[in-house]
Amino acid sequence: MALAGAFKLFDQENDVVSNIKATVSSGIWSSGANTLTAGMFFTQSAQSSSTGNYFFDIYKTSPATDSEAEIQFSLAYGHLHGSGSKGTVGAATGNRASAAIHAQIVNLVLPPNTDRFTYAGSQTSKHFFVISLKRARMREKMDPGNWELHLSGSNKKVGDNIRLIDDSGATTNPESGIGGRVFNVVSGSISTGTADINTAATANPGGGFGLFYPDLGLIVLNADIVNASASISVNESSNVINTNTLEFFKSVKGGAYFQARREEKLSSTHYFVRAGNKEFNFSNNPTFFTSSTGDFTQPTFFKDPKVYITTVGLYNNSNELLAVAKLSQPVLKSFSREALIKVKLDF
Repeated sequence: MALAGAFKLFDQENDVVSNIKATVSSGIWSSGANTLTAGMFFTQSAQSSSTGNYFFDIYKTSPATDSEAEIQFSLAYGHLHGSGSKGTVGAATGNRASAAIHAQIVNLVLPPNTDRFTYAGSQTSKHFFVISLKRARMREKMDPGNWELHLSGSNKKVGDNIRLIDDSGATTNPESGIGGRVFNVVSGSISTGTADINTAATANPGGGFGLFYPDLGLIVLNADIVNASASISVNESSNVINTNTLEFFKSVKGGAYFQARREEKLSSTHYFVRAGNKEFNFSNNPTFFTSSTGDFTQPTFFKDPKVYITTVGLYNNSNELLAVAKLSQPVLKSFSREALIKVKLDF
């Protein structure tokens, strides 16, 4: 039913299809980017005097020059006994930042009374590096099988980096626990697939490269094997300034490659906007009529008006505009032409 030639009510039975479920994958970084490369890894100098002892926030653009720079992910180093950071057990000074990080991550993903991660090859380690994706970037979860991280080290030549991915492509029934699904972090690349994780785990001291928790956006890396493979110079001394997170950042920045995608379930509603041949053939645009007499600017419009549809507005019963849909190109509308436009709203 047409209302004043400008509005039309939807037929809820035939024009609206609700609750359509779909799983979509998209670039995880700001602006929907898939990959961070050289020149896209920045820290904030002001953080070093506050939370920098615990973790580093990583930006895609420099927060020193870009006021709208957004955090992409965070890096941290955790140690069971607090080594590699200031403070000792029972001391009045020093925050033992590495112990705090270790306890936080362990309590988040491991069962009670468990104080160490067990990696591929049944190896454990008392310390780790962790990458935590920002919730605003990850949204619902990371997309398994669609991330790749390169690490450089002092014993690596330029371009000769460690390439890490998960083994979801070779896992049909992943483990699941407090932290949701968990996959192994293995050596390989997305384009070529995974390496043999059992061989990789047993061939290196300390076991596998790490564990990946897609539902939490966490990548936990075995510090022993990462240090052995890339020589990041991990300092496990007691009561020292934490330089391990900085060294890990240098390795990530030097690798200059972090590709990742997010996965989320969307609920969509489709609105079918139907413009019949006798509907929406006139315009309120000032160029449609002359300002002096109100006649059509084009004499041929008297019996055969023509307009171009460029925008569809969705209103509530109070005539309040709720959503706007823009067409990719104008659609000609006249008495001899009808239009069917599908508007999709994702929630």
